[in-house]
Amino acid sequence: MGVGVARPGGTGPLSETGRLFLHAVDVARALFVRPFQWREFVQQSWFVASVTILPTALVSIPFGAVIALQLGSLTKQIGAQSFTGASSVLAIIQQASPLITALLIAGAGGSAICADLGARTIRDEIAAMETLGVSPVHRLVVPRVLAAMLVATLLNGVVSVVGVLGGYFFNVIMQGGTPGAYMASFNGLAQLPDLWIGEIKAVIFGFIAGVVAAHRGLNPAPGPKGVGDAVNQAVVISFMLLFLVNVVLTAIYLQLVPPKGM
Repeated sequence: MGVGVARPGGTGPLSETGRLFLHAVDVARALFVRPFQWREFVQQSWFVASVTILPTALVSIPFGAVIALQLGSLTKQIGAQSFTGASSVLAIIQQASPLITALLIAGAGGSAICADLGARTIRDEIAAMETLGVSPVHRLVVPRVLAAMLVATLLNGVVSVVGVLGGYFFNVIMQGGTPGAYMASFNGLAQLPDLWIGEIKAVIFGFIAGVVAAHRGLNPAPGPKGVGDAVNQAVVISFMLLFLVNVVLTAIYLQLVPPKGM
């Protein structure tokens, strides 16, 4: 049995939050509905990657540089230069990489997904699909959400590598740090769960960005202006949810995984 599209049933932030949650549940249920739209998934993965990979790589370099320079200056002030490598790398892997990836997935890929689905909605293509008994969630939304999750996971790895290399360059070359101390502190304090939490965040953030973009794209106000407003709303809502979920995931991680001592 197909999965329908959540339709407006009220007004106000509370009603919109409920509809968004129901839409996320519909998408999660539709993930297991067969047949899977492999062709749509591959096309959307390539599309999302094409609009996000270059901006993500360009943003990760200065972001890693800022973290490395700021932490390098701070550790120098308190006489803890030997911990610069660990602090900057952990900050990039745990926080900066998934957030940069998620913001660009939501801002670039999510806005494109929302605009595409919104244009289909105002042209009554979505209504025509439902009339024919085809689920728009299963046919259109699920491949886009999974594409956002896949690309977010891959881009998170790219951002982590580029950010760490950029931080190493600016700390060791620009600030005169010691390469051995930089790597030793990282090896002493970092652990494998630090990498896993970054990837888990990227997957969850990709799901949130895809669901929010699809929900707003399927429920725009009438007319082209409604589609533009829906794109703006999707980006703003995604950013707010991403930062909120990031705080929750970070708090849970710090409670479950004890920090590694020197």
